[in-house]
Amino acid sequence: MSTPQRRATRSPRPGARPRVRVRTRERAVGATRPKVRPWSAYAVATAIVLLVVAGLLFYLDERSSRGRTQVVGTAPGPDHLEVHVLLQRVDAAAQTLTTRVLVRAYGALEMNGNPLVPAQDVLLETTSLEQTALRYPAGQQIATGTVAFDLYGGRVTDYPFDRYHALIGFRATIGGRPAPVVVAIEEADPFFAFAQESRQSEGGAVAVTERISRSRSTFILAWFMMAAMWALALSVLVAAWLIVRQRRGIVWPALGWMAATLFALVGMRNAAPGSPPIGSVLDYAAFFWAELLVAVGLTMIVVRGARIEGGHRPAP
Repeated sequence: MSTPQRRATRSPRPGARPRVRVRTRERAVGATRPKVRPWSAYAVATAIVLLVVAGLLFYLDERSSRGRTQVVGTAPGPDHLEVHVLLQRVDAAAQTLTTRVLVRAYGALEMNGNPLVPAQDVLLETTSLEQTALRYPAGQQIATGTVAFDLYGGRVTDYPFDRYHALIGFRATIGGRPAPVVVAIEEADPFFAFAQESRQSEGGAVAVTERISRSRSTFILAWFMMAAMWALALSVLVAAWLIVRQRRGIVWPALGWMAATLFALVGMRNAAPGSPPIGSVLDYAAFFWAELLVAVGLTMIVVRGARIEGGHRPAP
């Protein structure tokens, strides 16, 4: 019998590197399939749903509070005047509250059952300094009128923490005789919230003091804008510090991003609800400092980068 011959194994050459088989396929498959933790995805989805639900609840609460009508004054009988006041627009810079006033006559004060046609001449006196009285002739249909009331007790530069007061009052006479008045107030300005602070009803005259402040949505958006300004400014400053520390020279893409941020902050500030003037709390709390930090980061990169780039000799 012949014995099988064994294959001669070659001895490795001195100094030769050993062969290493790399399982590239397994590594590629493992790299393209990262481990995903299901609980983290569920947590993110749950957080998003909760935020949306909370936002809707805030909206419904603010909407219901705006839908309420304030009724001031009582009528001793069916013969009285009802003054409907719609709070249309607050101009904080001009310190005025623009309203729409509609008068209705009831009982013996109306003609042929139409509350918009008075049976006698109606004189409605107001607390407005611009339009102190409204006149409605007998037998003619009453039309809505615009009345501006003055604001007091607040400064527009306190935005978004500014608060004001307005005195809304009426007294009516029909045919030269005093008539009872009932005032119904409804708000319509989305940028402000109104609350009744005090009321007075004496001798047929009715007066209401309204406390006026920024609405909840305006207040939340103003706080978000201040936080976003600080976040953007600090991001630019940290990026500039890293570029200077690592001696990267002038990084043109980074300069473009920072310059765009400098002008984007101006657009964000001008988009603030209510158009606050320059010099408000919003500016001193965030905008001025954010612009300063972005400008410092830009200048720092250019100055240090120019020194580094200037020290490099051009290739021959």
